[in-house]
Amino acid sequence: MSDGMSNQVHLVLGGARSGKSRFAEQLAKESAKTVIYIATATVYDDEMQQRINRHIDDRPNHWQTVEEPLLLAEVLKQHAKDDVCLLVDCLTLWLSNVLMTEQDQSAKRADGIKSLAQYKADFLSAIAELPGQVILVSNEVGQGIVPMGELSRRFVDEAGWLHQDIARIANNVTLVVAGLPMVLKGS
Repeated sequence: MSDGMSNQVHLVLGGARSGKSRFAEQLAKESAKTVIYIATATVYDDEMQQRINRHIDDRPNHWQTVEEPLLLAEVLKQHAKDDVCLLVDCLTLWLSNVLMTEQDQSAKRADGIKSLAQYKADFLSAIAELPGQVILVSNEVGQGIVPMGELSRRFVDEAGWLHQDIARIANNVTLVVAGLPMVLKGS
């Protein structure tokens, strides 16, 4: 960490349309820092494009946007500074991208491809060491029924473990339900 300043990590969790992104964007605005929005979504269909467009319309035009579906740790390290607030939206899309890449590469038996464990270790190491402020948005998916498919069950398990690991590192954890933030850790 540079200049002896400590980093601030805030994990914002919530369900679909809970208001988690809006809450995270408000935190970023209130940081009085330069905001860099790191988008992990990839466009697979028209509906996803509409969701992405809605997020773009909701945030200030002067925020820099970096699109990165996989190499999240590297992008965080590249852009982190004491006077910068990095807003990542969202971790569950990133996790989906990593799982799908891992599955695709496994089927092709490709060498040199990082595993989920490697991506996750790099990410957790990065957020623990970065200067500045990091706001991480993620979907809380473990409160519903257990999915039937193997990949879906793995996704829910991995998301839960990722959230627990981040919560141990984070200064603040907030759960947003019906647009209402509930502090789980921090102030």
